[in-house]
Formats: sequence, structure tokens, C-alpha cells
Amino acid sequence: MTNSIRSWMTALGIVLGAATVFAQTPAAAGKPVPLEPDAHGWYACFDGQTLSGWTALDPSDWHVKDGAVTASGPTSHLFSPNTYRNLEFKATIRLNHSGNSGMYVRAAYGKGFPRGYEAQVENTSPDRQRTGSLYGFSPVREQLVADDTWWTQHVIAIGNRIIIKVNDKIVTDYVDSKNTYKVGHLALQQHNPSSVVEYKDVMVKPLPADEALALAEAKKDMPDLK
Repeated sequence: MTNSIRSWMTALGIVLGAATVFAQTPAAAGKPVPLEPDAHGWYACFDGQTLSGWTALDPSDWHVKDGAVTASGPTSHLFSPNTYRNLEFKATIRLNHSGNSGMYVRAAYGKGFPRGYEAQVENTSPDRQRTGSLYGFSPVREQLVADDTWWTQHVIAIGNRIIIKVNDKIVTDYVDSKNTYKVGHLALQQHNPSSVVEYKDVMVKPLPADEALALAEAKKDMPDLK
């Protein structure tokens, strides 16, 4: 078992440079939280075998299969144990034909569709906001990803700026003048009974609270970021 996998143990959280919020909420009480980052500051969000530390409030089928978090069934959201402000959040994803899902940052814990920024995961469903959209804020109309294939999505939240990369290409770079969502959980979405979505290599990287420092940190791995 690697250090990144052992990092999902019971604890109250950590402090990274007085920067990032790791506040425990009812979703996280008594749950494992990440303790040890890799050499680049990334934390593994799942141990590859269980959903330890994550919470789904609505009935659905969330499980781990072949190392991937897999969901099917009714609408449901899987919430992280910790909350974050400035951060990077990435995963490798596969979605069935006409499926619909999403990756949330700064999400409010609760039943139903959460308040928070959603990086859309959707390729061929009737919804016209495709993969790479910042849902409800900045739509991507082009289908970027084929059904039933693996791709990567990477979300960067720094202050009121939200950036989404699909297969290492920036497809959304949006500044929310209202700064609508300031802090919250990560969440994965199971949208409807006909959707089957798989997530693997799910990682989070907390960034400093100071936006200039956060941007500088994000640029270490993404020299194309302006």
C-alpha cells in the first residue's frame, strides 16, 4: 500500500501554508481525510478499493470496480470529506452513451443538485452543455469526447476564476464577477438512471488562499496557464 493510499485515514485535517480551507462538516465528521500529498502536492481522493471518507445522501449505486468509482441509478452526488477554496481537482473519466455527470468544486453539502461550480461531464445526452462547460456559467457546445472512452478533466478554482481543461487543453476560462461560490466540498454526480459514469485517478491539490500565490503554484504543472 502506497503512502498516497494510506493518506486516507481518520484525522481532523491539515494546514497548508495558512492557505486552504479543510473545515470538517457533517459530511466529514469521523471520516478519513487526506494526510500526505505526493511530491507535487496532489492528494489521492480514493484508495482504489472503497469509498472511504465520501458521502452520498441520495439513493444510488456508488461503488468501486476495477479501481474506478462507478455510479448508476437515480440522481445522487458523492461528497468529499473536506471543504476547499482555491484548488485543483482532476480525474480520468468514462461515460456511457447519452450519460450525464459532473465534477463539482465548492459544493454545498446536501440532498438534490448541490449549489457549487460544476464542470460538466456530458457528451451525447440531450443537454447542450457538453463536457468542459462550467455549467450555468460558460457553456461548451462542441462535443469534445466520444462515448465510452477514457478522458481527463482538470478543474482549477482560484478566487472567482474557474478553469477547465479536457485532455490537457483549456476549454473554459471563466471569471465569475459575483464570486458565487467561495468554499465547499468536491462532489461527483450521478445524474439519472440511464447514466453510467466511471471516475479513476481522482486527485485534489489545495492551493494557497492568496490568489497570486495560487496561480503561481498552478502554473508549475501548467505552463500554458496565463
